Amino acid sequence: MTLGPLLTEVVVTFCLAAGLLYKYGNWLKHHIIVTIAVLIAWYFSFLIIFVLPLDVSSTVYRQCMQENQPDFPTSGQHVNSSVTLGLGNSSFGNENTSIVTPIHLCEEPWSNVPKNVFPNLWRVVYWTSQCLTWLVLPLMQSYIKAGDFTVRGKLKSALIDNAIYYGSYLFICGVLLIYIALKPGLNLDGQKLKAIASSASNTWGLFLLVLLLGYALVEVPRSLWNSSKRGYVLNYSYFKAAKLSSEKCEAEETVDDILESLQAVSMAIGPGHPLHRNLETIFQKVPPELRERMNRRQLPDDTPTDAPSDKALVRLHKQVIKALQTQHRTETQWGLLVDRIVMLEDVARNQVSHDHRYKPTFQPPRSFWLRVIYSPTIEWYWKCVLHGYVLKLAAIMAGLLSAAVVWSEVTFFNKEPVLSLFAQFLNLARVNYDYFTIEVLSTLIIAYMCYCAYSTVLKIRLLNLYYLAPHHQTDEYSLIFSGMMLCRLTPPMCLNFLGLIHMDSHIIKHHIWETHYTQVMGHMDVISIVSDGFNVYFPMAMLAFCLATYFSVGSRLLSMLGFQQFVGDDEVTADLVEEGRELIKREKRRRQRAEDSVNRRREFQERFGSAPSRYRAARQKPEDRVRPLHRDDSTESARAVLLRDVEPMDYYVGGSTVSTNTASTNGSDHFYAPSSGSDRYYPHVDAPAGTGEGLGRGHGPTLYQGDTFIPDTAGGVFGGMPISRDRVGPPPRGLFDDV
Repeated sequence: MTLGPLLTEVVVTFCLAAGLLYKYGNWLKHHIIVTIAVLIAWYFSFLIIFVLPLDVSSTVYRQCMQENQPDFPTSGQHVNSSVTLGLGNSSFGNENTSIVTPIHLCEEPWSNVPKNVFPNLWRVVYWTSQCLTWLVLPLMQSYIKAGDFTVRGKLKSALIDNAIYYGSYLFICGVLLIYIALKPGLNLDGQKLKAIASSASNTWGLFLLVLLLGYALVEVPRSLWNSSKRGYVLNYSYFKAAKLSSEKCEAEETVDDILESLQAVSMAIGPGHPLHRNLETIFQKVPPELRERMNRRQLPDDTPTDAPSDKALVRLHKQVIKALQTQHRTETQWGLLVDRIVMLEDVARNQVSHDHRYKPTFQPPRSFWLRVIYSPTIEWYWKCVLHGYVLKLAAIMAGLLSAAVVWSEVTFFNKEPVLSLFAQFLNLARVNYDYFTIEVLSTLIIAYMCYCAYSTVLKIRLLNLYYLAPHHQTDEYSLIFSGMMLCRLTPPMCLNFLGLIHMDSHIIKHHIWETHYTQVMGHMDVISIVSDGFNVYFPMAMLAFCLATYFSVGSRLLSMLGFQQFVGDDEVTADLVEEGRELIKREKRRRQRAEDSVNRRREFQERFGSAPSRYRAARQKPEDRVRPLHRDDSTESARAVLLRDVEPMDYYVGGSTVSTNTASTNGSDHFYAPSSGSDRYYPHVDAPAGTGEGLGRGHGPTLYQGDTFIPDTAGGVFGGMPISRDRVGPPPRGLFDDV
């Protein structure tokens, strides 16, 4: 009996949750309360997934000890004569049972722990997760996008915004309470109320889980198989680029309209107006370069200048938050999608290469050791040869797992004979006391089901407001949503898994020892209408969803209704693919111009060093400034003159250095971004007129940090905000600092 494996699981799971949150979130920029809440939600959800297999192996050992006792104990046995409503009293043989020495020695698991460890752990994990998913995270998520200017107003808006979630949950609780009140012989107490709340949450999660798994169990293997086909993936990416580009343009137009309304409001509300402080709060949400562009704009003569009411200002504040968030999401998704398409085009081009060396269009920055280990030759063999076969192998394995899950979901309630594949595997490992196989198999099954469910949540078109973007580009709203769904789906999914392996006595109607997890959470059949109907037959509806997904019924119906879907034989799909291809060509040309400009500047600095300013050059003596011009210097001198002519002037606005070029004739917008120390921001001046490649369309500033040039060609900043993620002073306003 040792705590080593459990402690290892706890530490490794925390590192996994923290690492993923660091990859997708931004610890230094997001509010500390959001970071802590999401970290706890992710950590506790992952902890259930990875620690539950240890509880399963421990339960198998306790079952072995109980089956081999010479006499069954008379105290603490589970009597299945009525429906159990309490938590912690639903297992056969509770912890007060005195275990007599068995006839033959059962092999003790290598991960066995004291009997009170798992119950205490599950109580903390489960009820903390439920508090987060139903109270803290939904309120926090709605609090972020609320447009009110007081704490009371924001909380009121958050409660109204979550009325649907709370209404569905309270409806299920109400049905259970009415049933219990009308059923004779059952009295309500604290334990039964707790069981009703747990059952309502699990039933709600199971309803959503069946919908998600019914789609993902087919789509995950199919998407892996299609990803191995380069042509299909490239056309599908072009299709997504065309749709995302139109969505990005709509988001930019919405921001422009809201900025126009905000400018009109700013003209009506002066410094002495009672609502001026609230207006300043709204302006603090707008990035500096958008404020600069708004100040340069001329409003129409018929623009109303009446002062708005407090409610109108709250509504405008909420619109500003939502519009900027949508623009941030589309810009981030666009940059990631362009990077993926460029990589796919590079793979298609390098496949016909005869020297077997991978040559990308844009060389990503890599460390010295990574360049040595991951050489161009190794990269060519991986991306052009092995990657496709690995994806096909993963698709076959995922398909087998999906088939096993669907079969087990349809047949898990059948006790004799045992038809569930996962129950059969567990029984074979139990006979040989192979606890390690039990733990590995349980972890694999739960992890695959979780991956299918969680990946589907972020792929549904109706939930396109949420996304997880790497490189610290996920916003707080999406992080909170992901944590909320993890806490909401993981407990019912794990209870469903215990039913698949026949470790739930209320499903197979057999006296067995149950896991400590089930003892803490209770069963999903608090009342007979749930146990006899919903929880048994509703998972069988997963088969119908899987068949509908396999034949693409939903995609074809949406396409017929006017929602553009990727259907191979559709004319609209072909037009969108061609449109996406042209958009990517234009984006690649823009990035190529930016990279060439950076290379020219780098070459200039390497040859001539830092160019002196005009004022310092004017103070020098003529003989110090003039030198003979030789033939070899003519090209470099001409290049230096051209670079010096387009060098922008630096001036100070509000204590921040602003780089601008008012002499630009192409009509492109310039970025207003702060700089500190040796960091200077310069606008791009090479966007041709009429291309739509100005502000908000992928153009980011170029950062000069010392002598190092860092072009923002991948959408790494939003609206000209600095690339640096270091927090200076308090966290950014907009979450809890408005009031």
